[in-house]
This record gives sequence, structure tokens and C-alpha cells, in this order.
Amino acid sequence: QVTVVESGGGLVQTGGSLRLSCAASGRTLNLNAMGWFRQAPGKEREFVATISLRSGDTTYYADSVKGRFTISRDNAKNTVYLQMNSLKAEDTAVYVCAVTERWYASKSYLHEFQYNYWGQGTQVTVSS
Repeated sequence: QVTVVESGGGLVQTGGSLRLSCAASGRTLNLNAMGWFRQAPGKEREFVATISLRSGDTTYYADSVKGRFTISRDNAKNTVYLQMNSLKAEDTAVYVCAVTERWYASKSYLHEFQYNYWGQGTQVTVSS
């Protein structure tokens, strides 16, 4: 019903920047939020950032990326972006975009189980 495709990953040096894009296609009318998760080698998948697709543009960030990453959306394009600045080696991971039709009164979508559709991921590598 909904297809999620990420793009924008690549190789950057520490302190550099990347902008990831996540485009949703198909039946997107009822989507409530989009978010980013990441998984590094030897670690479990972790939450990165999320944004509401409804009025208010409510955003949440993991403590590890606050002040460095910014999530934004373009509803007309059914696309969410993740601007990543001041990248560190520990940011190296496969970044996966997720989309959900589920609605929560809290308007926070911080957990994997809250999302319905997932992309295949895009690799981000930060080198010294």
C-alpha cells in the first residue's frame, strides 16, 4: 500500500554534512508520521528522529543527535528530510525511514512497533 524509498547516503568526513531524503508513494493520504531509525554494526536499531505529518510539525530527536540533526517534511511531495550536520564516526550506520498510518494521542512516534512501512535503508559512513 505504501512504498518507502530513502536516498542521500554516502561517505563523509567527520564534521561534514549529509541530507537524507525519504519518499513515500502509493496510498499516502492517511499517513500520520514519518521517522528515521539507524543500525550500526554490532548494535541494535535505534530511533533517530520523527516528525508529524499533520498540523504542528511536531518533532522528536534522540539525545545523541539533538542539535546536529534536523528533520523536516514536504507534504506535497510526501517526503521527509534528515539534515545531518557535524557528523561523527558514531553516526555511521544504515539509516532507515519508516512511515505509519497509526495515530497516537501523544503525537510521538519513537518506537519501531508504531510504524507500518519501512524502507530498505541507505548507508551513511563517517570517516576520520
